[in-house]
Amino acid sequence: MTTTTSATNNHHLSPAFPGRAPWGTANKLRAWQQAAMDRYIESQPRDFLAVATPGAGKTTFALTLASWMLHHHVVQQVTVVAPTEHLKKQWAEAAARLGIKLDPEYSAGPLGREYHGVAVTYAGVGVRPMLHRNRIEQRKTLVILDEIHHAGDSKSWGEACLEAFEPATRRLALTGTPFRSDTNPIPFVTYEEGNDGIRRSSADYTYGYGNALGDGVVRPVIFLSYSGNMRWRTKAGDEIAARLGEPMTKDAVSQAWRTALDPRGDWMPNVLRAADQRLSEVRKSIPDAGALVIASDQEQARAYAKLIREITGEGATLVLSDDSGASQRIDDFSHSQDRWMVAVRMVSEGVDVPRLAVGVYATTISTPLFFAQAVGRFVRSRKRGETASVFLPTVPMLLGFANEMEVERDHVLDKPKKDGEEDPYAESEKEMDEANKEQDEDTGEQEQFSFEALESEAVFDRVLYDGAEFGMQAHAGSEEEQDYLGIPGLLEPDQVQMLLQKRQARQISHSKKRPDAEADLLELPAERRPVVTHKELLELRKQLNTLVGAYVHQSGKPHGVIHTELRRVCGGPPSAEATAGQLNERIKKVREWATRMK
Repeated sequence: MTTTTSATNNHHLSPAFPGRAPWGTANKLRAWQQAAMDRYIESQPRDFLAVATPGAGKTTFALTLASWMLHHHVVQQVTVVAPTEHLKKQWAEAAARLGIKLDPEYSAGPLGREYHGVAVTYAGVGVRPMLHRNRIEQRKTLVILDEIHHAGDSKSWGEACLEAFEPATRRLALTGTPFRSDTNPIPFVTYEEGNDGIRRSSADYTYGYGNALGDGVVRPVIFLSYSGNMRWRTKAGDEIAARLGEPMTKDAVSQAWRTALDPRGDWMPNVLRAADQRLSEVRKSIPDAGALVIASDQEQARAYAKLIREITGEGATLVLSDDSGASQRIDDFSHSQDRWMVAVRMVSEGVDVPRLAVGVYATTISTPLFFAQAVGRFVRSRKRGETASVFLPTVPMLLGFANEMEVERDHVLDKPKKDGEEDPYAESEKEMDEANKEQDEDTGEQEQFSFEALESEAVFDRVLYDGAEFGMQAHAGSEEEQDYLGIPGLLEPDQVQMLLQKRQARQISHSKKRPDAEADLLELPAERRPVVTHKELLELRKQLNTLVGAYVHQSGKPHGVIHTELRRVCGGPPSAEATAGQLNERIKKVREWATRMK
């Protein structure tokens, strides 16, 4: 029989820890953690889902609650289930600091008497669910399911979790991103049907990024987006040139995106150089600030590390796979003063390196879950005023995610079917699996979009902050780009907004003084240059034509006359060649005319 001593019989538990202290005297919890604790203790449910934004402190909340349960004999032991080997060790270390001893190396047999429980991975549970079920049936157990959306990664993992943890006395599910891009149900999560007939996950306590930002628990994120001309050769041998951020088909977006990320072009070296300059600026106020490049695969990760050495003269910590060596390298980097780490996607979730303040999103993974987890590596706040900076390619989907950082979402179990309408979060299940893979194997993307990257350039495109966009396009290395890279690293959120507005006003002023002949870039502020998909551009044209048609009946003027007048007033080419910004201006103008005539 497995033996585990309860928390109250272990004198090494810190008396200052909330589980041992008289209830209400511990004052180290954040307000949301205390509120979530109060809600749990009031209702004492068997299952509890806490959704808290990455960096908010889910681990502290869960371990405080575990200590409370051990102290009050609600449970006798704890099992923590984490997505990766590195994270289960991180959990064990955090628990040890709070007086709860978890065995992160447990594999089978009786647990040592000195332990209060184990820390395991979802993959480990998937291999031997009955082993864990037997342990849980012998003693009252709290199961903490960290980033529980992973239990829905595969049918076998979900079934294993159900089999292993069904007898648990209490189950605490945690996630920073409760949404998935597939419709696999997540074990032990309650789904409620809305008025639209769609079932969505129902959290017992939610603490979103917007709330955390308001409380100063997380850093505000400044997204710096880079465009530029891309040229590539398709499988058929055709050469294609396109500008990143311009409306194009989904396949062309993917190929232009991958061309930008090719380390042999000019886009990546220029973006890494800009990110390193940003890091230097941030380090003036946060001396140990670090930067992370999230790469798609091992080959590109190595190439990016080589570029960083060439640009900075310093080596970068390279993390290629989720093995014990990689885990140690992450730990070493976390406690060092080193500037750069390059990692394949697996480092993006749950890895706690609080000093990371600058990121480069250099992967083609485009699910909202992965994006949120990746950005979550940079938002953990250590002192008031810290900001995070993330560099992105100008890709419509990524900019959409960046602009929706504060939107809270639930996991949708049923996808609405509408004619001709795509759910932007309904990415294929295959892509979600790729995002969550821990190994760095070939994803097969090369075969899917077989092409050869030929040439790329980087152009500073815009800054996204708090749902707003700032800046005009500028060449890499230009004074205008430096203006944005030089924003101080310690600022209050409202100061960031004010500074970005000032930078843009200065840029517009300089632009007006420059002769038109020297304007080789589109000199319009970001808000007048919306980044849209090919489909969205077609919708804007359709909307304009519909409004013009309605105005024809109202004014009695022919279609052609109205379109010509719109071009005269708003400027720009015919509708078929107009940009999204120009179409939006014409839509606004024709609505204004129609309102005047009423």
